[in-house]
Amino acid sequence: MFQTFDVTSTPETGPARLNALRAEMDARNLDGFLVPRADRFQGEYVAPCDERLAWLTGFTGSAGFSAVLANVAGVFIDGRYRVQVRDQVADVFTPVHWPEVQLADWLKEQLPNGGVVGFDPWLHTVAQVRELTKALDKTGIELRPVGNLVDAIWDDRPAPPRNPVRVQPDELAGQSFGEKCRQLAAELMKNGQQSAFIALPDSICWLLNIRGRDIPRNPVMQAYAILGATGVVQLFTNAQVGDDVRTHLGADIGDVELHPLEALEEVLKKSIDQAFQIDPASTPHAVLEIVEERIASNLISEGQDPCILPKARKNEVEVEGSRQAHLRDGAAMVRFLAWLDAEGPKGALTEIDVVTALEGFRRETNALQDISFETISGAGPNGAIVHYRVNEDTNRAVNPGELLLVDSGGQYLDGTTDITRTIAIGDVGTDEKTCFTRVLQGMIAISRVRFPKGVAGADLDALARYPLWLAGQDYDHGTGHGVGSYLSVHEGPQGLSRRAKTPLEVGMILSNEPGYYREGAFGIRIENLIVVRDADAVAGGDARNMLDFETLTYVPLDRRLIDATLLSGDERAWIDQYHSDTLQKIGPRVDGSALDWLKAACAPL
Repeated sequence: MFQTFDVTSTPETGPARLNALRAEMDARNLDGFLVPRADRFQGEYVAPCDERLAWLTGFTGSAGFSAVLANVAGVFIDGRYRVQVRDQVADVFTPVHWPEVQLADWLKEQLPNGGVVGFDPWLHTVAQVRELTKALDKTGIELRPVGNLVDAIWDDRPAPPRNPVRVQPDELAGQSFGEKCRQLAAELMKNGQQSAFIALPDSICWLLNIRGRDIPRNPVMQAYAILGATGVVQLFTNAQVGDDVRTHLGADIGDVELHPLEALEEVLKKSIDQAFQIDPASTPHAVLEIVEERIASNLISEGQDPCILPKARKNEVEVEGSRQAHLRDGAAMVRFLAWLDAEGPKGALTEIDVVTALEGFRRETNALQDISFETISGAGPNGAIVHYRVNEDTNRAVNPGELLLVDSGGQYLDGTTDITRTIAIGDVGTDEKTCFTRVLQGMIAISRVRFPKGVAGADLDALARYPLWLAGQDYDHGTGHGVGSYLSVHEGPQGLSRRAKTPLEVGMILSNEPGYYREGAFGIRIENLIVVRDADAVAGGDARNMLDFETLTYVPLDRRLIDATLLSGDERAWIDQYHSDTLQKIGPRVDGSALDWLKAACAPL
């Protein structure tokens, strides 16, 4: 099994660790210290050695941070984690609703007479430090870069990862890494830059057509890179780079110069003497501090990570790879759902049984490299915990008469999948069906929308919420996130949310996953992956360049939960067509009882 069910944190450890951190703060004359979730590579998912927030507080969510002061320790979490955080942290920590409450405002309230707040400059980006410094101007609160205080008290901290790197073949990448480097270098030269710093591991892996194993569920290595205007890349990593990867990269002798991670500071101090570009959204503040000692500030420019948009715009080879990965994954999901429909009503299953079975069906493809994140299997009220992770302590029975929310995905060499289905275990109530149908209407609205070029995800997000809003309901997460090509399951900058301001472009893959959650009762989420494409012309329409979405995920929706009386004719037609397409695409990939189940599940409404 890729997934385990160990209890990785407990509230009982929090008070002693918080006391130890406060003693370290006192020894360094600090009034506060910031503990982010992110590692020095700004990852959402981090290696065990970088689980500082979870180690200190017990909170294991993939987003959030803590601000520890002498008399209060805030844990800042968004709407996805407000149920989870109460179960995971001791009462010495205070949950703070973020972004409704901003860190600067909270600090000003807690430190009305000012104070010194320490932070690790490797764990906070240039933009984060700049924004917080500006917000604290003239308050008497000073931000001070210091070493990492959590590391100083974490006696049994795991060692950093040093795992093997593998080549991602050109036939799966769709373009050689040399071509990518030359194209991006030409842009740098055009903009008058001599080099650009790249801080994100998935950007580096995409650029160099390599994949790693340093981060669970994400095929990336921990690394930094500097792309030169000549196309040469300086790569800084402690991952295991074998002879095959060195040959692929031409490491040390050609396109890539290979360095240990620890050499970054020395190279920056000795080699950077001309125009140098950083992305303030991803570059650690420590890098800016080092470079500012080397070159004049007017030689440091700011621009977006040069890989971000090209990586997001999947080429046709990557899109086709994603299609194939989803068909393979869809067949595994159908076998799983057929099994679940047979076993669930018997009342003998647990949430762990569900996760174990689903991973087994994916493994039977003989193509699964990893799961793309920890499978969410939330039965009944656990489904209302948006990013619920089942463990031995929380494992709940899957009871007839309840909803089961299963959010999961697979990592395949040709693509990354992410799918959520909410399933009725036996007969469920009318209220659950009504809420499910509203969520489904929102998912259909995104699936069907056409929009002009230049439109961003923030412009579309409300379409998915409209049916819920009419009923006075909503959900506290974005409608969709970007997805990589055998890379991170959460990829920027594309998205479907109020914060997603990047215009959508052809080739961008996103999730489409509205939901509804009733604490203590049930959770509903329905998720397909979609890819942006050029829309076909409409008879009588204006001569505008329009885009729409191609659906990548083909797995039946639970027809037992659909209240067809709430649907429009167009919505009914979309569901029937989706199920017809699902049967046509997935039917040849399954047989026996799974095929019989699929035919019944895809029957017209």
